[in-house]
Amino acid sequence: MPFAPLVDPVEDLPADERVRTARHRVMFDFGDAAQRRLAAAHVAVVGAGGLGSAVILALAAAGVGTLTVIDDDDVDLSNLQRQVLHRRGDVGAPKVDSAVRAAADLSATRVIARRARLDTRNAADLLAGAHVIVDGSDTFDTRRAVAAASESAGLPLVWGTVQEFAGQATVFWSRPSAGTPIVLDDLYPAASVGTLPSCAEVGVFGPLCLQIGAVLATETVKLVTGVGEPLLGRVLLVDALRGTQREVPLRPARVSA
Repeated sequence: MPFAPLVDPVEDLPADERVRTARHRVMFDFGDAAQRRLAAAHVAVVGAGGLGSAVILALAAAGVGTLTVIDDDDVDLSNLQRQVLHRRGDVGAPKVDSAVRAAADLSATRVIARRARLDTRNAADLLAGAHVIVDGSDTFDTRRAVAAASESAGLPLVWGTVQEFAGQATVFWSRPSAGTPIVLDDLYPAASVGTLPSCAEVGVFGPLCLQIGAVLATETVKLVTGVGEPLLGRVLLVDALRGTQREVPLRPARVSA
């Protein structure tokens, strides 16, 4: 189901940005108006790891006006197998610093670096001003805090996970402009998720982070611009080992009184 664009477009793009984004603007179903909406958009990305790396690079390249990047971690050598935002020279430095540098190398996107661990106490402050939230965090405690904040604000939450060779992606939105509200608890009820193994324990296939991250960036662009049909009410499942993709419907688990 198509959705109304989330963002009003800027009046015009600078001449160099018109050249840089020419391959977007020439697309019949995208065009200049969608590109100007991206320039006006503010997207919050939680996590600058495997998924966040791909999302930050793709959205900066796409021409999103402002990215808030939230991460409290430093770059470790073991990150570089999948977290393509960072370089060997970044080891030991804050991950948010890589986001600032990489975005500046690609476009005029402004990065607001927030070196913090998002939780229920600071979520509203860290996510303030965003039109869309992208969750690429690595713990379910953080994911629940992000989901609660997005539901409270009525903002769309673009959500993905990767572990070993398996990936998931979907969109949650408590107050969509069309269709049925879907939230994290509809996919993972609070009591259903126990202690999950960490990436360090079971591993993650590096290229799959790029694949799922690209899906998350695509969903974000679609929501901002009103182009295409977002994954609200559908979960994309990717099995990298078998080279398969499929989607399953997702409906509200809540029972109306």
